Amino acid sequence: MTSETKSADIQLIQRILPHRYPFLLVDKVVDIDGYASSRGIKNVTMNEPHFQGHFPGTPIMPGVTIIEAMAQTAGVMLGVGFDVIDTELLIYFMSIDKCKFRRKVVPGDVMEMHVQTVRGKKGGKIFKFSGVATVEGEVAAQAEFSAYVDWDMEKTT
Repeated sequence: MTSETKSADIQLIQRILPHRYPFLLVDKVVDIDGYASSRGIKNVTMNEPHFQGHFPGTPIMPGVTIIEAMAQTAGVMLGVGFDVIDTELLIYFMSIDKCKFRRKVVPGDVMEMHVQTVRGKKGGKIFKFSGVATVEGEVAAQAEFSAYVDWDMEKTT
């Protein structure tokens, strides 16, 4: 991949993130601007396992999975932005701050995760992001989150 890459389909996402079903929570990442910002897309479907129990008869996407979807969007952005595809990139949550939920996310929704890098640089281990998840232009959730990036620097230079 080159720095001109502006999007990641599901095949490229799986080459960047280690997540798989049922915990891969982003279907596509578009508008990737290096490692500065990106927009993830999640098509919310009834066949996702968390809807079995959250809540029966009134399926609502758990807030923690919405925040995780934002974090996965950030991970794909870093993978594309720093050209670390097909490496063993692992990213771990360190903190979640200023988290607010504003709207339910339900099966049939198309959730967009708008993520920006607040702090971090190539070769760094600590990154901070700001994220907003929307459905049809309406804010569903927002948060700031920090992550520890565990990457093999020999593969990223």
